[in-house]
Amino acid sequence: MKWMGGLLVAAAVVSSAAPVSAYLKLGTSVDGRIIDVTWRAPVRYFISEVDAPTASAADLRGAVARAAASWQAVPSATVRLEFQGMTAAAPGLIDGRTTIGFLDRPELDRVLGATSFLIDTDNGAILEADVFFNAPFAWSVSPQGTPGRVDLESVALHELGHLLGLGHSALGETELTGSGGRRVVASGAVMFPIAMAAGTIADRVLQPDDVAGISDLYPAPDQLTTTGGITGRVTKGGNGLLGAHVVAFNPETGVLVGNFALTAGGEFVIARLQPGPYILRVEPLDDAEVDSFFSTAIDVDFRVAYASRMVVAPRGGSSAPIEIKVIAK
Repeated sequence: MKWMGGLLVAAAVVSSAAPVSAYLKLGTSVDGRIIDVTWRAPVRYFISEVDAPTASAADLRGAVARAAASWQAVPSATVRLEFQGMTAAAPGLIDGRTTIGFLDRPELDRVLGATSFLIDTDNGAILEADVFFNAPFAWSVSPQGTPGRVDLESVALHELGHLLGLGHSALGETELTGSGGRRVVASGAVMFPIAMAAGTIADRVLQPDDVAGISDLYPAPDQLTTTGGITGRVTKGGNGLLGAHVVAFNPETGVLVGNFALTAGGEFVIARLQPGPYILRVEPLDDAEVDSFFSTAIDVDFRVAYASRMVVAPRGGSSAPIEIKVIAK
């Protein structure tokens, strides 16, 4: 077993400057292959009794409960999160409990929250996970949001996505601010790594990219026969390309769902798609801090490209593999 480091949520400072799409799943290596990191039983969590200056432990309990209900309400996934009670323990301890709470971390002035895991690396099962919310931030639990304050439920929804095994999505658009940071112009996924501006509550609602990701990790029984997938390979100069975004756009519904080319050979899989034809777009992660998505170096030196034809995601199966060729910038 090992302790898996936290995934940080930055406050409007990092990531993409162009709209892209992909959900990532957390993984671990078992016998030389990467498998999904998931819970094998309902997630039973505790809420720390510690208050923050602008939000109480009771406020956090309510925000987490509402966020948990949103993930559990996804009809194409089987997600169970169960509140067990309040605890005096702080998040971040390896104590056999999944604890969610406030921590006073003023030195992390760009981090709203983080999630960490204890994983059985023999099978990828999550044994324990803790989530902390950075207490010094000005938090809000108002139904309509509070100007200048960060919506606690929105951040809880994002962090519970991590707790369930999702990594960051790149579906969003940012722009540079006068201070050299970035602010979100548009976000198409709760799992986008940058929070919306303080005062907004748009990220209380899961987007199609989030739904596809959680349905891939915890598929409802009918998902295996009612959804489809697209497989293929991204190449540059005849060689596989690691880290490219591959975005599937459904022209009938307007839905964007994607994934990354996650192998040295450039292979990708986009799963849990509604059956039908898709336009495929490949783009580099070159306007983002790559470490928000990957822990290894990836190739960003290529131009945006499209598949030469539309690809059909068949019901209950996957498309024949398609190769998408890109060229250097």
